[in-house]
Amino acid sequence: MAAGQDRLGLIYSEKTGLKFKKRLKKILLYLDEKNVQYDLLHSDGKDSVEKLTRMLCNNAYKTVIVIGGDGTINDAVNGIMTADFLHKDFAFGIIPSGAANDFIRFWGMQPNEYKNAIDYIISRNTRKIDVGLFEYVHDNKKNRRFFLNCVNIGLGAKMIELSNSTKILTGSQRISNIITLIGQLFQRKSFKLEFCTECEKIKENVMSVCVGNTLGYGQTPNAVPYNGMFDMSVITRPEWWQLFHGFWLLGKGRFLNYKNVHPYRINSAVFTDIGKAKVSLDGRILQFKNITPVTVSVLYEKISLIIP
Repeated sequence: MAAGQDRLGLIYSEKTGLKFKKRLKKILLYLDEKNVQYDLLHSDGKDSVEKLTRMLCNNAYKTVIVIGGDGTINDAVNGIMTADFLHKDFAFGIIPSGAANDFIRFWGMQPNEYKNAIDYIISRNTRKIDVGLFEYVHDNKKNRRFFLNCVNIGLGAKMIELSNSTKILTGSQRISNIITLIGQLFQRKSFKLEFCTECEKIKENVMSVCVGNTLGYGQTPNAVPYNGMFDMSVITRPEWWQLFHGFWLLGKGRFLNYKNVHPYRINSAVFTDIGKAKVSLDGRILQFKNITPVTVSVLYEKISLIIP
């Protein structure tokens, strides 16, 4: 691939299944119909999307597009943020496909709107957006990961992990979500949380934390990725029957009205103790435990995103 070319760098995450293959075929046919020039790359394993994205950036592609959901987007952003070179006119775009599409919903897009997404890419209307930085310690080494939608600690991350596992068995995201919800109703595991923000220091037992750059799967509905701030929801342990009300409010977009939710607006936070709680970034489960201290901070207007 020649450096500096104007062709799109297009990446899709390799998946099996007739439904995805049909969708990919439609996407490529529409790109050809619109006379879009692109180089198509497919990921075929762990960390592949991140590596391919980094390679395209280092080869001076002005536009990198991923086909996928929140997890694929997260992989791509980590590739962008760790690249050695970015073209001065670089822009990142998304053709939605996948089970979780929370980030693209923030921009008013729907998972089945691949034609609209391609039209947006062709028009190339961009906006600088914030990127979240997640720094943690593992094996006495400091590590960095990046995110666009949210970080979940505790119940939120656990539900994502269980939903992903049950989807493999059921083949349905909706059914897996229902099974996961039922399974968690009677557990309500809490963990000791110690963290400090710019304004205060907090130490208490909580069930879940969401630090959102956008919607945060409904837990940070007022967050926007262009103000240099995060919204954070800290959820304390309710009685089991109160969870029904909480999930109902979540579905209605009124999660902050739940009495066990404590909202904050921050630009950084340091978590000095999260115990063995699960952690996810944009739906990607972090495989390590005992990773504190953790620092979450905003990188202001770090990436140019192609938007509607």
